[in-house]
Order: sequence, then structure tokens, then C-alpha cells
Amino acid sequence: MKYKRILLKLSGEALMGDQQHGIDPIRLTEYSDEIRQVTGQGIQVAIVVGGGNIFRGLQGTAKGMDRVQGDYMGMLATIINSMALQGELEKQGVKVKLLSGIAIDPIAESMSRSKAIKYLESGEVVIIAGGTGNPYFTTDTAAVLRAVEIKADLVLKGTRVDGVYTADPEKDPNATKYKSISFTEVYEKNLNIMDMTAITMCSENNLPIMVFNMNIKGNLLRLLEGEEIGTLVS
Repeated sequence: MKYKRILLKLSGEALMGDQQHGIDPIRLTEYSDEIRQVTGQGIQVAIVVGGGNIFRGLQGTAKGMDRVQGDYMGMLATIINSMALQGELEKQGVKVKLLSGIAIDPIAESMSRSKAIKYLESGEVVIIAGGTGNPYFTTDTAAVLRAVEIKADLVLKGTRVDGVYTADPEKDPNATKYKSISFTEVYEKNLNIMDMTAITMCSENNLPIMVFNMNIKGNLLRLLEGEEIGTLVS
């Protein structure tokens, strides 16, 4: 295996499946199965899940809500998603620890780097909820921050598309896929992979991002086994 420790970033929207909002139990089961297969290969897995299927801070702000209040509501949404994923993984026999950037006893332990690394090294999946614990940061930035903290080898961004394209492939039929792309090109072409704070953190810490389609069965494991799936940003 090329990678020993990874951080998987899942969007809240990904958990909706075919629904308009909330959590699709079928999608939850499918994702948990993918993660279980990867941990079975001895790869250490940390996960950060977004909250957009329940509440998105920026949407609240657009409707006149206070930005800080809205962002904290979004962080709580990530905790709900993380608990759902934790529950399903445990049902499948995977050992999981839930940590949070916001203190929220008795649901989750407070995030600390030493704790997260200790759990990962003991073979447990670590889900880190609650964003960075601060407003004005996205869950993409939270994912990269956590990946840097735990010294992950790679950030995996699981999406609905199979990589990074020259334009939105769902809107532009002529969009072509990049096999790999540099952080500099992401800036110059203003590609919407993650927000720029997250991209800058990855660039400064030499942390590569793999963008891939999480909705194709077996993709996660095949990618980590070295198959050319998705787009590598480095």
C-alpha cells in the first residue's frame, strides 16, 4: 500500500443519496462498507464529514442570519452526520472514535492531535466532527487542518464526479478531466476543488489531495491500491 494514513473528506450532500435533504441509510451503508474494506487492509483512516445536507452556514447568512450563529449551526450539523456514520460503521464491526472540534460531552471527545494519532495507530477509525471549532472556516479547511495535524499522507475528497475537470462536467459536455494538476494551476485556473484556504494549507504543507467518485463501489480501495482513479492535486 502506498499510503499508511489517509483523511477522507465526505460532503454532507453525499450522504443525501437520492433524497433532497437528510441522510440516506442506503448511502450510509455503502460508504461504511467502503471504509471497512480499507481499514481491513491496515490503512489508518480519519474522516471529516460536511453538514450541507442538514444546514449550511452560508445559506443561513444569505437569508439574513448572523454568520457566526449560522456557522456554529453548520458545525452541529457535521456532528449529526458524524454520529450517523459512526453508528453504521460500528454496526459493520468497525471500531470508531468520534472526536469533535467543539466540546460536546457525552457525544464526542474533544479533538486533540495526540488522541487522534493514538486511536489511529491502534487501528480505530477516527471521525473528527465540529469543523475547526471556529466560525468562518469551511469543512474543507477543517479536513485539511485535521489531515496536517495527524500527519496524513493524503486527503481524499469523495465527490459525485470522478476527478477534476476543466469545467463542470455536469454542465459542460466538452469538459476534460485532469489526471493530475498542481496547486499553482488550481489557483491560476480558479478551479472549484476546495476553498482557497484549504488549497493553500495543502500547498504549504506538501499534502496532496485526491479527488475521486466515492459513489462507485470499490473505488476507495482500488484507488489506495494504486489504480489510476480520480485526479491528484499536488
